[in-house]
Amino acid sequence: MVNSVGIVGGGAWGSALALVAARAGRTATVYARDEATRTAINSGGISPTHLGSVPSPVIATGDPAEAAAADIVIMAVPAQEIRNAATALAASSRPGQPIVIAAKGIEVSTGKRLSEVIAEVLPEAEATVLSGPSFAADVAKNLPTAVTIAASREDLALTLCRALGSATFRPYAETDVIGVELGGALKNVLAIAAGVVSGRKLGASAGSALIARGFAEMRRFAEFFGARPETLMGLSGLGDTFLTCSSTQSRNFTVGIAIGAGRPIPNLLAEGMPTANIARRIADDRGISMPVTSTVAALLAGSLSVEDAIDSLMSRPLRAEID
Repeated sequence: MVNSVGIVGGGAWGSALALVAARAGRTATVYARDEATRTAINSGGISPTHLGSVPSPVIATGDPAEAAAADIVIMAVPAQEIRNAATALAASSRPGQPIVIAAKGIEVSTGKRLSEVIAEVLPEAEATVLSGPSFAADVAKNLPTAVTIAASREDLALTLCRALGSATFRPYAETDVIGVELGGALKNVLAIAAGVVSGRKLGASAGSALIARGFAEMRRFAEFFGARPETLMGLSGLGDTFLTCSSTQSRNFTVGIAIGAGRPIPNLLAEGMPTANIARRIADDRGISMPVTSTVAALLAGSLSVEDAIDSLMSRPLRAEID
């Protein structure tokens, strides 16, 4: 039985997920390092800097042990901070405690999936993943949202779905942790590419083609590491791809628009930026064809112009579509 939820991270996504837990009837404790965020939450609102004033029965703490004391813990920090956040919980985490990863990315320094990072730092915990088409602002406003929660055991995934589900937040259980993780990570890279097409005003036809071919390489990459193809067709793959490749609420899409328009890259925490580089390196090492990902990595590094990127993708050898 899940009665309490700890949330590590007081940003927009962590605050929104704290509201999810509270609406599901759980006590929610947010561990936030920023004192202003803690004050805002404990004064009756949720991180107004990020989401506006959202009344909620949520408390905030500066002590990670208080969040770790909950029945389950949600990790709502950026992907590259997951290791540090997990380390902060190491002294307080309990054997068998579900750790729900709500970040989307691949650790740049090691090339590991985030569940692998949790397994390394908190080996006795149960690493699980929450992913899917969801903007923090929509979730905070209590708008209908559906996500996937993946765990190695179906009963655990279902338990977590029941713990967080409500009339407006519908989680679906999944056991393909690899597929859910990699779909969530790689769609961010594809969203940057889609933004480039939009920012360059290349047209809807080009945008649709780019998303379709990028999605094909997402599936190819994920299946190489053991993901089930049908997982990528679900909420955490196709659903999230559709969302992040079509809205300026997506930081990754916004970064791509700036690149395509020839403007400086905005100072945004866009998870697709580090993911593009590490995914390209992994793909090169394993011999996985990832032309869209490689192009995004080169654009971000400044080693390729948008014009040359278009020429490169359009001049690739002709081949069967299913290859």
